[in-house]
Amino acid sequence: MNIFELYLDKIKSIIIDLNKKGELIIPETLNGINSEIPPAKFDSDISTNVAMVLSKLNKKPPLDLAEKISPIIKENDPLIESITIVKPGFINIKFKPIFWSNFIKEIILNAKTFGINEKEKKLNYLVEFVSANPTGPLHVGHCRGAILGDVISNVLLFNNHKVTKEYYVNDYGNQIINFTKSVYFRIREVKYNETFPSENPDLYPGDYLIDFANNIITSNKDLNFDKYEDISEKLTALSIEQALLLIKKNLKSLGIKHDSFVSEKNIVQNKEVENVINFLESNNFVYKGKIKAPEGEDNKNWVEREQLLFKSSDFGDDKDRALQKSDGTWTYFASDVAYHKNKVDRKFDYLINILGADHAGYIKRISSSVDALSGTKNKLICKISQLVKLIKDNQPFKMSKRKGDYITVDDLIDEVGKDATRFIMLNRSSDVELDFDFDAVKEKSKDNPLYYVQYCYARISSVFRHLEKDLDKDINIDNYNFEYSADEIKILKKISEWPKCIDLASSKLEPHRIPIFLYELAAEFHSYWNLGKQFPEKRFINDQKNISQDKLVFLKAISNVIKSGMDIVGVLSPSKM
Repeated sequence: MNIFELYLDKIKSIIIDLNKKGELIIPETLNGINSEIPPAKFDSDISTNVAMVLSKLNKKPPLDLAEKISPIIKENDPLIESITIVKPGFINIKFKPIFWSNFIKEIILNAKTFGINEKEKKLNYLVEFVSANPTGPLHVGHCRGAILGDVISNVLLFNNHKVTKEYYVNDYGNQIINFTKSVYFRIREVKYNETFPSENPDLYPGDYLIDFANNIITSNKDLNFDKYEDISEKLTALSIEQALLLIKKNLKSLGIKHDSFVSEKNIVQNKEVENVINFLESNNFVYKGKIKAPEGEDNKNWVEREQLLFKSSDFGDDKDRALQKSDGTWTYFASDVAYHKNKVDRKFDYLINILGADHAGYIKRISSSVDALSGTKNKLICKISQLVKLIKDNQPFKMSKRKGDYITVDDLIDEVGKDATRFIMLNRSSDVELDFDFDAVKEKSKDNPLYYVQYCYARISSVFRHLEKDLDKDINIDNYNFEYSADEIKILKKISEWPKCIDLASSKLEPHRIPIFLYELAAEFHSYWNLGKQFPEKRFINDQKNISQDKLVFLKAISNVIKSGMDIVGVLSPSKM
């Protein structure tokens, strides 16, 4: 039950009726009209801007239109207690207490669907995230984007969309050659006690490669490791296999499982790059030309040469992009265009890419290519996962992937746990940097958002446990004609925002709204719980060790929303803490 959508529909129906009577002019689309949460200083439940939207078209002040529309809204709804008009023309609606009794009955009886936007068209999404090079374990730099992609997928799935979670394996190119050579030298180190050439800057020095080497030696006893050239192809496949096993283990420890893994090497070997170039040529999207040096490049060392270029500037990019290198091989961008053609051909409604902060400059060119490949503008949606600043003992903790002394995902989870990692990484909008304080996420206080929300659920569980009731089971109530106090209605008003939270998180792909909402709901609950220390009538369990029906339903409604939100975020709702 989305009360904001419910009343928006009622308001739209009223102005359409007034228009038919010739008393009001309305625009062709009513999309500009909304029903929102009014500021806390107003004693109201819902606010609408309808009078301001219609003002210019009707050539009347918003306040005059609000005076005309407000009485009609009230007389058509016996659940409205009062309507006030606030400058410059907002119509604020306050409900009678019986409204909230009806509301809680509705959400208890429809607990499994509460929050889902039933009216929204259901779409098919491909969400590509992580896609780290298969050269080693996932580190904290990958962690935020991994959780962002996973929870975006979860929100869309909760809202009954179809979602495929995908990982693009960059298993082709120079970094894979260097990675395979690194594994080879580690094998030589393990098998023949040779010294690893750590002075070579192209090699990966991490100790995890020793584990890869041991695993490969053990599983391939017949393989001759004397000459790199003789086994390079086989060793590349074995090395990538080891890296992917580790990456999947890291993802599993984060609570993440992808539906598909797509290999860049397969795309190249299947001639998909050549095929997409042919497609672009046949549609006149490529040409031979020269491009200027990239910004920040030393122009003295830049040689302008004729290259095969994609007309990305025709689709909103700031310049055209090279598809082929001077040696005739394809650029990374060309492989990426082929991969996105592969995506487009699978007929998803939308493609979502989760990109790290270092790939922000890549968005325009890849979005341009998808526009060209699909013939549909804005089919690709890119979300940036900004940097995470690690703080330990009040000091910045830095990492370096090349040196091998970085913090891995497993290190982080060992330190603070999966739940804290997921919740805190998601606790701010993904487009701003995040401070991850190792010490703060271990605190048992309201300053630790995860603890505060989990403690809310645990408190409710303790009440049900004391009453020997199962919080996970549905409750049966004969009569929902309860009268809730102002303190309780304040919490019910917060619960009423849940469908709006889900709607915005889903439509805007902003899952950080969910942990923020859960924290705010938990804060309202804890404040109410603490009132019981001063006012015995506010306690959930009375002196006879019983609970009233209204409070039982009240607690169940709160717990349902907390559990639903925590499931989307991918963290536990513990019954004890």
